[in-house]
Amino acid sequence: MSFPKKGKFFPKENGYNRKAGHQTNGCFVEQIASALKRSLGDSRAGVKTVAAWTGANEKTVKNWFSGTYGPSGAHLIALSRHSDEVLGTFLAMAGREDLMVAIKLAAAEDAISDLLDAVRQLGGDNPSD
Repeated sequence: MSFPKKGKFFPKENGYNRKAGHQTNGCFVEQIASALKRSLGDSRAGVKTVAAWTGANEKTVKNWFSGTYGPSGAHLIALSRHSDEVLGTFLAMAGREDLMVAIKLAAAEDAISDLLDAVRQLGGDNPSD
C-alpha cells in the first residue's frame, strides 16, 4: 500500500502561516512577534519564559518570535495575561486602544494609592516638630 499522490504534504500556505494570502494574518503574526521581542527581548531566556507562560513547545515559541507563525487563541490569552506589550498590541489590532488606556489609568491609580500609603506610614513613624 502506498500514499496517494495528493494529500501527503501539508499545504505551504495555511491559516497560521505569515506567508498566507491574507494581509491581516501576516500583520497579526508580525505584530505579535514584535510585541514579544519588545516585552522579553530576542533571547533564549525570553523563549523559555513564554513557553512556561503558555505551555507551548519551545520550537513553537521560537516560531512566534521569528514571525513565522502566530499563537493560537488559547496561547494568545496566556500571552496577554502575562505581557502588557502583547495585550496592548492585541487591543490595538482590535481597534480598542481605549481599553489599554483604561488599564494603564487603573494601574497608575493603584501606584498613587500605594505611594500615598507609604507617605502616610512615614509620617506616622516620624513625629512632626
